[in-house]
Amino acid sequence: MPIELKVPEIGESITEVEIGAWLKRPGDIVRKDEPIVTLESEKATVELASPDSGTMAQILKEKGAVAKVGEVIAYVQSGGPATGTPKAAESKASPEKAAPKPEIKPEEAPVPPRVMPAAQMALEQHGLSAEAVRGTGPGGRILKEDVLRELQEDRPETPATPSHEPSPAPPSTPPGLSGNREEEIVPMSRLRRTVAERLVEAQHNAALLTTFNEIDMGSVIALRKEYGDSFQKKYEVKLGFMSFFVKACVDALKQFPALNARVQGANIVYHNYYDIGVAVGSGKGLVVPILRNAEGMSFAEIEVAVGDFGRRAKENKLKLEELQGGTFTISNGGVYGSLLSTPIINPPQSGILGLHAIQDRPVAREGNVVIRPMMYIALTYDHRLVDGREAVSFLKRIKDVLENPARMLMEI
Repeated sequence: MPIELKVPEIGESITEVEIGAWLKRPGDIVRKDEPIVTLESEKATVELASPDSGTMAQILKEKGAVAKVGEVIAYVQSGGPATGTPKAAESKASPEKAAPKPEIKPEEAPVPPRVMPAAQMALEQHGLSAEAVRGTGPGGRILKEDVLRELQEDRPETPATPSHEPSPAPPSTPPGLSGNREEEIVPMSRLRRTVAERLVEAQHNAALLTTFNEIDMGSVIALRKEYGDSFQKKYEVKLGFMSFFVKACVDALKQFPALNARVQGANIVYHNYYDIGVAVGSGKGLVVPILRNAEGMSFAEIEVAVGDFGRRAKENKLKLEELQGGTFTISNGGVYGSLLSTPIINPPQSGILGLHAIQDRPVAREGNVVIRPMMYIALTYDHRLVDGREAVSFLKRIKDVLENPARMLMEI
């Protein structure tokens, strides 16, 4: 019997989702708990699994459609592969498609031509079919020029008639530009739209200011070199830089609690715990999973958690609850080569620490010029809660802790 595939409750604040990629099509065999479709919410991308083994019967909502929580988006014919052929299951779900179709070999299947947006408008305007036009663009794409050329070749020559109306000048190509200059319009994913909205919200609703400092990373690098092998042997994870910065942030946030707080109406909410968000790149945009109670985590626990976040972010397998909340955020643009930037806070947080690339630079030490591995750090903060003195002192504390990491207990 057909089973309804409904949009599950993803989070208490999420009422609808956008249908992502369908991993199964009608007629495909599915197994119980096998992912069938991806659902994109405003906070995360999740996979919806099949409730039972059987055959994919019918899809009601295609990719890009919006569906509400609890809405039926597809049917699965239960009973396992032995209950019938995929075509039979599809016929039961869709009677109008039950008529047999001639078999088309893969090499004989027609490939629909790629049509650029301007060319599509020209086709519709003149009532032409895309199959009647030979595309000259990359990969055989049909350009507007191809449609106009086809119209010109098919148009019979007619004697010129006098006209008192001035003829419009043909569009000219700017000098120096030649070839096919095509564009492609792709809709934003729901996650990308939400990220954009939150960034604009942060700019409009907070008094943002950024302060900078620089850190000599030589001591941390030497410590990693000295203890890295024994750390990895004991904990089976590499000793990275992020655990040092998480530890340093927790230390500094304890001294400057306004950076671990948020504005709530006319009040300030101070958090007596430290949920540190770590910004990681995913296939569909930046996400910020949370290290809960980071003040109680060891170096190894932090490294394991951050590595796991990074892997699952690329696979779009982060859970919604892992992305909610957070009292402070760390964003490492240095992994992409950024030398200096001004990060934007993640509302309703009041601060974000931006890390950058480590670069050998000449600096003065005891009257001499030496080459040291230096990193610029940036703190963007909400000036409604945090004064400039606190922000500068916070960064100075981060600098002091990381240039003298022995004060942090190494758990190896």
